[in-house]
Amino acid sequence: MTLRPGSSALVAGLAAAALLASCASTSQSGPMGFFVTSTGVGRGADLGGLDGADAHCQKLAAASGAPGAAQRRWRAYLSTSAAGPAAPAVNARDRIGKGPWFNAKGELVARDVEQLHGANRLIKATALDERGNAVKGRGDTPNEHDILTGSRLDGTAFSPAYDLTCRNWTSSGEGQAMVGHHDRIGLVSDPWALSWNSSHFTRDCSQDQLRTTGGAGLFHCFAAD
Repeated sequence: MTLRPGSSALVAGLAAAALLASCASTSQSGPMGFFVTSTGVGRGADLGGLDGADAHCQKLAAASGAPGAAQRRWRAYLSTSAAGPAAPAVNARDRIGKGPWFNAKGELVARDVEQLHGANRLIKATALDERGNAVKGRGDTPNEHDILTGSRLDGTAFSPAYDLTCRNWTSSGEGQAMVGHHDRIGLVSDPWALSWNSSHFTRDCSQDQLRTTGGAGLFHCFAAD
């Protein structure tokens, strides 16, 4: 087959070549730079704000035993809503550095922010906790696949007209939070149900109500250095 300039076959071929080159330029193994928290903070979606969530990531990373993890700068993948001129919205995607990110087994989950919010490698088998253990998902008892994010599909914050961050991660009662499914499994096959970071709302912000929809107050941590 002859590939003419501008033909769809040529464009597809060039795109495939570019993807292969990009993948080849990124190591497929590296030090841990991503994990799902093995435990929440125990207060539902009250994480102590972003600072408290980051501190929880740092604590778990330091205790994990993963080489170099204690010396890295860890950030929670959480967005917050604007709370006035002095407190603008924060986008989860802007908090986590540039990548690449590997899980506790050294497996690449995303090479950069764009791949993380596109064709990433996050599924139950790779979205591991800080010790390399699988996080319970749909079909396990209990199901804990609801991961707190407060984010849209692209990793940005929602309008402040809707509280989808449990009062910017300070409420363990009233409010709601957006969650994703780390195992990419939902009750239906619609894309939103299979999203790792933006699937559905919680019933409220309490630990008990997080459990009713399949959660435990867990969230994603990324090395931002």
